[in-house]
Amino acid sequence: MAEKIAKSEVEWKKQLTPEQYHVTREAGTEPAFTGKYWKTKEAGTYHCSCCGEPLFDSKTKFDSGTGWPSFYKPIEQGNVVEHTDSTYGMRRVEARCAKCDAHLGHVFEDGPVPTGLRYCMNSAALELKPEESKSGSEKEKN
Repeated sequence: MAEKIAKSEVEWKKQLTPEQYHVTREAGTEPAFTGKYWKTKEAGTYHCSCCGEPLFDSKTKFDSGTGWPSFYKPIEQGNVVEHTDSTYGMRRVEARCAKCDAHLGHVFEDGPVPTGLRYCMNSAALELKPEESKSGSEKEKN
């Protein structure tokens, strides 16, 4: 993993939309079924909306029925860190970007095989970079 990113709150506010700032820097949550990626099926890689770190591959995305984009594992375990979250009288596992400490969402133990985990993420914390289409000459080689 690359070196940790540290910015002031002023710098984050300049870079992010108000919703992205609230979710990623203030550990907020977007309402269910409202984020731009909760039902997206496009192939690609989901990156941190704050620092660009690759976090999830679309191949690990599944429909959890919760209204938030859900994945069964990070692209690399070291890119997402987990912390205990005791807010709102609940004990949950919070997921954060390891590179910039952005709040991404929470991890639950009700996901599909092979991990049994559900990384329930906020769309505002993610940016989808679609898979590159193969050029004509590349398609001919395959």
